[in-house]
Amino acid sequence: MATSKDSSGGKGATSGGNAQKSGTAKRGFAAMDHNQQREIASKGGQAAHQKGTAHEFDSEEARRAGQKGGEAVSRDREHMADIGRKGGESRQSANRAAAAAAAAANAPKGNRQGNKEE
Repeated sequence: MATSKDSSGGKGATSGGNAQKSGTAKRGFAAMDHNQQREIASKGGQAAHQKGTAHEFDSEEARRAGQKGGEAVSRDREHMADIGRKGGESRQSANRAAAAAAAAANAPKGNRQGNKEE
């Protein structure tokens, strides 16, 4: 009898085995199409507003939440350095492009052999 229990699979032989192979199996809400998820979530939000229990940020509360998030992000020095580096690279390439355009505009006009045009 112990053999038949072992061969029957015990703890979810078919579904459990598949879930282990692919990591975590998506079930329920997570398995739905993204648009379906949005539709369901939207209905929940609408119901909360109709019921009067929905949370609405005022401008001061939104400002505090943004400030709190900014402080949390800025604690990660490596992340902030990466952001600064990307900004510097972007600005440097813009400056180079502007300098090249200015140099092209100020370049002497004429033919390739250096003769003056008449």
